[in-house]
Amino acid sequence: MANEETRKAEQAARGHVAQLAFGNMVVQTLRAATRLKVFDLIGDEERTSAEVAGAAGAQPQAMNRLLRALAGLGLLTERAPGSFAATPAGILLDTGRPDSMAALVGMLTDPEILRPWELLEQGIRTGASTFETVFGKDFFSYIKERPELSAQFNAAMSQGTAATAAALPHAFDFGRFTKVTDVGGGDGTLLTAVLRAHPALSGVVYDSEEGLAQAPEKLREHDLTSRCTLVAGDFFKSVPKGSDVYLIKSVLHDWSDDLAATILSNCREVLPPDGRVLIVDPVLPEVVDPRTAGLTYLSDLHMLVGAGGRERTRKDFEELCGRAGLTIVSVRPIDEAYGFGLIEAKAA
Repeated sequence: MANEETRKAEQAARGHVAQLAFGNMVVQTLRAATRLKVFDLIGDEERTSAEVAGAAGAQPQAMNRLLRALAGLGLLTERAPGSFAATPAGILLDTGRPDSMAALVGMLTDPEILRPWELLEQGIRTGASTFETVFGKDFFSYIKERPELSAQFNAAMSQGTAATAAALPHAFDFGRFTKVTDVGGGDGTLLTAVLRAHPALSGVVYDSEEGLAQAPEKLREHDLTSRCTLVAGDFFKSVPKGSDVYLIKSVLHDWSDDLAATILSNCREVLPPDGRVLIVDPVLPEVVDPRTAGLTYLSDLHMLVGAGGRERTRKDFEELCGRAGLTIVSVRPIDEAYGFGLIEAKAA
């Protein structure tokens, strides 16, 4: 019995390694499926591979092989030979759904985003971003010059914020404050949710001109143009005065400790005595728990090769806030937003 258990454990271990080694093939399968709009074409119905191939302008046998691979990945189910329907996970890749993750997948599988990963070994040796090695400039300068890629990035960030936007308005007592500035707030997805849930609040979305490109449409969509102002600027130089809450989501992890401390210091400079800085970022556990944090550690490497940033533990955030003249009041998980924590800080 012991030998049989050992054999099964060894087989499972080999299978696990093989599955990880196939990871790049999964990425390319997802990219092909989203670019061919497979999930849009299937929708909520059951479609044959021939029907999907015809609508996508693809070769029928090859499309059938792609759809079967997607079924093997749990994104489709093959109900009869050559006939497919989307699973609950696959439905999220339909671009027509409000909860779609298609733009996020498109961004993460984009060749320009993946190329710096080819130099991960170099990044580990040097501790420096490999994006700059590949493209000759930092990530945000690069996309600034490419409106299509910038729009894709903004859409991906908006989709990646959806779960947090649904949870955050009820995870913090915004009712005792009057005005919120979302630092690096992009198209306003997060602040829109906060303002809709708290009608007495007003707000500011603060970002670069490129980051704010889709924000006017978002505010009009939710009838918030009278309660929310858009301000373009550079958070490494300053942040707007006049708010009692400064919200920073998925910004600090893009940057080195020195640059992240600069952003926080600029928030501290304009923070009123009873104000708060709210940081929404992944909070790594002190010891790896792959059941809950596996993707977060991959995100940490993504920050390294991309913008040169990092994910952080609670201790890291305490040190970072201390450098900026802030002290942490609390750190708690946002249960509905996988891996994200809510860090509340005040003036030290």
